[in-house]
Amino acid sequence: MSNPPTEFYSEERWQNWIGRIKDEDIDPEDESSARLLLNLQDDTAIAIAKIVAAYDDDELDQEDALGEIADVREIVLSEVDIEDEEKLILVDGVQTSLVCVFFAAEEYVANGPADEGSVGDYLGAAADAEAEEDLDAALGYAAQAGTLIIDGNELDMTVAENLEYGLVTEWINGLDSLQSAMSDPEVVEEDE
Repeated sequence: MSNPPTEFYSEERWQNWIGRIKDEDIDPEDESSARLLLNLQDDTAIAIAKIVAAYDDDELDQEDALGEIADVREIVLSEVDIEDEEKLILVDGVQTSLVCVFFAAEEYVANGPADEGSVGDYLGAAADAEAEEDLDAALGYAAQAGTLIIDGNELDMTVAENLEYGLVTEWINGLDSLQSAMSDPEVVEEDE
């Protein structure tokens, strides 16, 4: 039984969010603007959480689950058509945060959760790898942390407080959305 590719997430859904960002005055310091960007991120994480849950419940086989994740990734990480440079940078930040969510979900579906170490251990290793400019390794470690989050382990956000701002802190932001989505995979309403 194969699910239609738009069941979990659609191009139209993503474009609706992008349209809202284009139409609104976005100020990252403003609470409603920040919430809009977070909702955009959470909405994608929820789609990924639902795909992983469908895989865990044997509603999707491994190949179909990986295909669904790839479909969502293609929609969300494609180039965004926004002329406002500041808004483009903010959406790019959301996309960057979500990169690790996609890799973590793919890793989880392909190989299951990491078998040793904690979420904090993997994120520490990711930060160390980023400091050494080994971004592939950093993403790999962060994705392993994500597999543990999908498996029910807790992400303690204080881990990010001790890290220098960079890709790993962006990815931790995405993993925080994934953690929320795994615990409460309810759709974020676009009109909030």
